[in-house]
Amino acid sequence: MKVSRDCYQCLQKLVYQTARLATTDEEIRAAAIRRGMKVLKEGFSPHRVPADLGSEVQRAIREVSGNEDPYKGVKGEEIMMARKIYDQVKGNYLPDFYSDLRLSALGNAIDFFRTLAEVGQDANRGVEFAIDDTSKVLNILQTGKVAKVLYLADNAGEIFFDLPLITEIEKFSQVIYVVKGSPIQNDITREDLRRAKVEIKNVITTGSDSVGIDFCLASDEFKREFEQANLVLAKGMGHYETLSEISICGKIFFIFMAKCKPVANSLDVPLGSYVAMLP
Repeated sequence: MKVSRDCYQCLQKLVYQTARLATTDEEIRAAAIRRGMKVLKEGFSPHRVPADLGSEVQRAIREVSGNEDPYKGVKGEEIMMARKIYDQVKGNYLPDFYSDLRLSALGNAIDFFRTLAEVGQDANRGVEFAIDDTSKVLNILQTGKVAKVLYLADNAGEIFFDLPLITEIEKFSQVIYVVKGSPIQNDITREDLRRAKVEIKNVITTGSDSVGIDFCLASDEFKREFEQANLVLAKGMGHYETLSEISICGKIFFIFMAKCKPVANSLDVPLGSYVAMLP
């Protein structure tokens, strides 16, 4: 997905937010903002993917501030909040593939751009997919021909909401959970898994600090597993923005909430819709 005019304001907000979290030193913060805005202004064009540009902006701010993980505190708070919300809502979902998938999608409502009140409201109203390829994916899994599923994780707090779906898919296939190789905004890393006190059998990283997936920066291990996987389950808008740029039909299953107008418009769904899509 390419940028739209609306993406500029969102990426500008990201610059200021990341710089604020990166340092309390006003001079360094101002320098970080200047560098981030320079990267944004020079890089913003109709040919760019918003997630890729967001990655570049944050790298610039981390370099200026010297803070390798500006969102560390945010992720810690998000993990605690998500655990509480998960405990409150899990009883509303049956232990089956359809319910576990909706529960996983619900976890994507948790985001550092959104308030706790907004997240709580979404958690209470449940999940209905504006695009729903759930049955299609379950049929693929039930054929017994899916030896490996690559599960691309998104935000740190989503881990609790992902676990039931991982367990359900493991009835059909091996599942490899993929986290970020190093910190980028509030996306989950191995360190965040440890902080959440969650153990998953098979975990690898992307090998990079990119929002979504940048194959130019990804590790050989990740690229090999991506190639070998029969199905790739991709959580979050960052994965949609980047992976929708490659031509693979019937392999990448996108699960996310359309939290911004450009993403919603690209799919012709209302803002705030949940999507479970297998192009």
